[in-house]
Amino acid sequence: MNNHTIRTYLLTVLLCMMGACLPVHASSGHADEGEPVNIKEIIFDHIGDAYEWHVATIGDKHISIPLPVIVYSQEKGLNAFLSSHLHHGHSYEGFHIATEGDYKGKVVETLSTGEVKRPMLDLSLTKIAAGIVLNSLLLVTIILCVSRWYRRREASDDAPRGFVGMIEMLIMMVYDGIIKPSVGKDYERYAPYLLTAFFFIFLSNLMGLVPIFPGGANVTGNIAITLVLAICTFLAVNLFGTREYWREVLWPDVPMWMKCPVPLMPVIEIFGLFTKPFALTVRLFANIMAGHSVILALVCIIFVTHSMGALISGSMTVVSVLFTIFMNCLELLVAFIQAYVFTMLSAVFIGMSRVEHHEK
Repeated sequence: MNNHTIRTYLLTVLLCMMGACLPVHASSGHADEGEPVNIKEIIFDHIGDAYEWHVATIGDKHISIPLPVIVYSQEKGLNAFLSSHLHHGHSYEGFHIATEGDYKGKVVETLSTGEVKRPMLDLSLTKIAAGIVLNSLLLVTIILCVSRWYRRREASDDAPRGFVGMIEMLIMMVYDGIIKPSVGKDYERYAPYLLTAFFFIFLSNLMGLVPIFPGGANVTGNIAITLVLAICTFLAVNLFGTREYWREVLWPDVPMWMKCPVPLMPVIEIFGLFTKPFALTVRLFANIMAGHSVILALVCIIFVTHSMGALISGSMTVVSVLFTIFMNCLELLVAFIQAYVFTMLSAVFIGMSRVEHHEK
């Protein structure tokens, strides 16, 4: 790793540590003077989804970016409007955001009968969805810029340095260290998906640590997102599996009594097909969500102890800041490890589905 790459990495670490104390102030769950801090509300506001992108709170004024709400109602048909119409519990065209019950935090409609229920279809661009779009655009921009750098140079030129060199190092690490040895034959066929999965997860993890817009969206800490990523791996494994792979699943090489008349082993093998994407889903979701929760909880210590006197408050503030910096550094490492592990396991599962028949 050259000096430019090291400086870039250290700058990223410094920026993340400087922003460590911002999530509490940027959360809608802040407390007024004299009121206790609702830690649970702060954490769940951050790791949950919303119909607006909360940027900051200055005094009593909340600065938020309204997002489009697109819902289809059986009575009113298709409706599209900005979420700013629903601020502070307001209702718009019969729609409002529920503040309690099973639909808390979701857009609901009041029917002509007085019944409150969810619309038939909700295609709103929520904070998580907007985060996916922004992260995807940022990733495409980065790759296109790196590609442009290579198009302007010859193969005999010096190796790239700085940011381009770091991206090349990551690509070659995943390509040569994960995809080739894990997938085996026809590894080039799966390289685009695996590289895309790695960089999307890694970038989303890093953006989730940035406490101000356009960062802060808990993309990979949302189980729906990790489930979709796991389903993509599930499809890549099972749609392109070899005949020998499916023979081992449906008719494994075990004693006959274990597969006929009671198909014990085939049932276990089929069940195993679904445990793999489940493991991918929960592993990524749980690690990222837990990291965000711990960081916010550590920051909240400052505001929980502010009324306990100068000595205790000052001491706990120092402890909170030090532990928050440590956790942010640790989360930078976790952001990479989780992207690496997801890609590695996906490549291993794909490689297992590419098994060929060997003569005994």
